[in-house]
Amino acid sequence: MKLFVGLGNPGINYALNRHNIGFMVLDQIANDHSFGPWRDKFKGRLCEGKLNSKKVLLLKPATFMNLSGQSVEAAANFYKLNSDQITVFHDELDLAPNKLRIKQGGGHAGHNGLRSIHSHLGSDYARVRLGIGHPGHKDLVSRYVLQNFSKADQDQLALLLEGISHGISKLADDNPSEFMNTVARKNIHPSSSVKVKEIKPKEPALDQDRRNPIQRLLDKFT
Repeated sequence: MKLFVGLGNPGINYALNRHNIGFMVLDQIANDHSFGPWRDKFKGRLCEGKLNSKKVLLLKPATFMNLSGQSVEAAANFYKLNSDQITVFHDELDLAPNKLRIKQGGGHAGHNGLRSIHSHLGSDYARVRLGIGHPGHKDLVSRYVLQNFSKADQDQLALLLEGISHGISKLADDNPSEFMNTVARKNIHPSSSVKVKEIKPKEPALDQDRRNPIQRLLDKFT
């Protein structure tokens, strides 16, 4: 069993914030891989599904960022999970937008969500660091992470989320290198000179919503 945790803040006002990219990742995975319905549990929102043959839990703490560890600890204790079964998806100031890195253990680098998880579980869990860029000065950070992704960023963000979802079964199977390769093949960074050609997808099943999380959130909250 694996527990994938996405960090963010609950509520309409925060839904499209840079700080909520962890929530967006889990929404994409749940939608693309037909996970069960979200339900309120462990001071958060939880859903279950399978990637390949492995059971996977998706958890979005509803405690606000700086108390995320309460929710993660409650889920980990209930399912008797070890740190090596837990992966946290979170925003990362020190990576350029749409870049991604995996880290096992280590410090929290001042991230309030990670700091809270550290205090409840220690530091041995895995993290998927999702680049959002840096505003240029530390005094601007608090405001920057609580701002929405710009419209210009949203197309590239959608590609990143799709790439993560496309490769997530590799991460569930403890193959982080192949996961990273899959995301890299899917994601086209803003600096690329390649123009993305629009391809019309096949007609989805009537009961499935194939829009990316940004489109779904925009429709829901605007």
